[in-house]
Amino acid sequence: MITIEWLRQFRIAGYALFDLMVSLLGIYLLSPLLSRLFLILRIKVPKSSWLFLTLPFGILIHILVGNITPMTKNFMDLNSNYVLKTIIIILFFLGIRGIRINKNKRHK
Repeated sequence: MITIEWLRQFRIAGYALFDLMVSLLGIYLLSPLLSRLFLILRIKVPKSSWLFLTLPFGILIHILVGNITPMTKNFMDLNSNYVLKTIIIILFFLGIRGIRINKNKRHK
């Protein structure tokens, strides 16, 4: 039987590829539900925005709950990991770029 440790041994730049893929798959599957929930607030969030925001939201949530992962630790390190910080900031701006506020009372 394949264990989670075996799956997490495959890494890109020191980060577990399995964790990244599960996060993206989870957001991909939840994005229609999340988008409908935000439509109640008249905020239109496309699926692509949810995918771009996966890592920035993941880092934010890990900081809020106090579960410091290697990526969170590297992102919070002020003296290094500028490539990671740049990627996360770019993903954040790409994610919020597609979000629109729907001013009509109807949900379109």
